[in-house]
Amino acid sequence: MKKMKKFLIITAVIVGVLFLANSCKKTGGNINPLSSVSNLGVGAYLVLDSNINLNLNYAQIATSTVGIIVHEYPNGQPVDHVIIYAAAGSTYDTTQWHLVKTVSYTGKGTQLTVSGAELGQAFGVDPTTFTPGSFYTFYTRVVTKSGATFDVNNTGNNSGSGLVTGAYYYSAFSFTAYIVCPFTGGMAGSYTVIRDDWDDWSPGATVTVTDGPGANEVNLSQVYPNPSYGTLVNPLVVDVDPASGTAYVHKVNFGNYGGGYNMTAQGTGSGDNAGYVFSCTGYIKVTMELIANGPGGNGYDNGPTTLILQKQ
Repeated sequence: MKKMKKFLIITAVIVGVLFLANSCKKTGGNINPLSSVSNLGVGAYLVLDSNINLNLNYAQIATSTVGIIVHEYPNGQPVDHVIIYAAAGSTYDTTQWHLVKTVSYTGKGTQLTVSGAELGQAFGVDPTTFTPGSFYTFYTRVVTKSGATFDVNNTGNNSGSGLVTGAYYYSAFSFTAYIVCPFTGGMAGSYTVIRDDWDDWSPGATVTVTDGPGANEVNLSQVYPNPSYGTLVNPLVVDVDPASGTAYVHKVNFGNYGGGYNMTAQGTGSGDNAGYVFSCTGYIKVTMELIANGPGGNGYDNGPTTLILQKQ
């Protein structure tokens, strides 16, 4: 008898759950409108065709221009114009965005360009106060002919497949520009040490930098190693991209400090990218991995090590 009652109670519970589940199921007009793509509205976004230029030349900052070429996604709403905003670094926080300009959309091949003067005006500063090596992100806000607006903050990332952030769609919700200084050589001279993570020199010390040995190269062999601590093995040479001032340090055994500290240096970035050498301001900033893996080295790894020098 107890088993029969228990069976009846369980059966009643199951029936009740099924009834509730069935009564909660939405049909017809009660279906969540977001559960079907047929109920979603059509938006708009820009497709990147090509980059015009992504570096602002500090030596000619007012007239230097960056920009991209775009077209509207053909299956979206027709685009009327594009509002361009700028932010120092990168952020989706619109309170940090500065209005730069509005550009009419004129069809495929529309150019979205910004000059250094326009960027300065947007931030309310003289463009010569921008710092070489810094970067700014330009955000686009599309305004359709119906008056709708779309930018990074109200456009979904297509369920994570990358409409905003991925490369597949070639979307142009933003583009980034760097303040650079073309390398013209003539870096030889006396420099003040601003920072030395290797501690060969104290901040404020004076060191000597020489040019070469080749074109678009800077020689730091009188900086590392400090002769008071180590012996030069091979010159620590920095290769510099003449167009942007980007610096590269390819792996080199530069100094033997004794006790197994036979050190090599190599840029920490992609392709041995180490930072910048700006001849227009006499500024050198390189970050290298320093490891004691020269012949007889003990394997000590100092990690990413930054050296900053300012020409006197």
